Amino acid sequence: MVTLSGCSLTVRGAENLRKHPVAVYASNHTSYMDTPVIFAALPFQFRILARKELWPIAFIGWYLDRSGQIPIDIANPHAALSSLGAGVKALRSGMPLFVFPEGGRTSTGELRPFQSGAAYLAIRAQVPLVPLSLDGVFDLLPIHTRHLYPGKLTVTAGEPIETKGLTPRQTGELTAQLRNAIESLRQAQSAMDQDSVEQTALRGEI
Repeated sequence: MVTLSGCSLTVRGAENLRKHPVAVYASNHTSYMDTPVIFAALPFQFRILARKELWPIAFIGWYLDRSGQIPIDIANPHAALSSLGAGVKALRSGMPLFVFPEGGRTSTGELRPFQSGAAYLAIRAQVPLVPLSLDGVFDLLPIHTRHLYPGKLTVTAGEPIETKGLTPRQTGELTAQLRNAIESLRQAQSAMDQDSVEQTALRGEI
């Protein structure tokens, strides 16, 4: 899907994706194309903890179900807790997990408030939490549109956040740390993009 979209995809910080055999990976959520981009970028098998509302969507729901992804009903606390339990079990069995902590797509491109699921999973399983930043995907397929606008896509992997010794009481603190880490990655990529634009403009003037 990424190839057919006509986009180029760059993965930065790829070394941070290989530092731990099992971890919880979490990124900002900007578009329906985020999931294909994540599958194209992560170089290993993993499972996604995703909103159950995606399962009825044609093809997407079929693929999520067939590939063993984990649905979560955030509107039902009891069901959500059960899904988190399934996520912890997957991590402890050696399967990495991916989570969108915002719980849904942003309508502006900016980060929304984070839910605590990613941090909770990492703490319960005592595995690292790896922040990821998706850039360019919001512009590729903006929310409430059905048209692709191809461009440059970047997935940036930050330094893994260790959770050994943390307890579930520190879930809120870890969630805030994760959000700050992803925001820092986004700002760094934005600065790089701006510098690239300025360098291109300068070469054009010369």
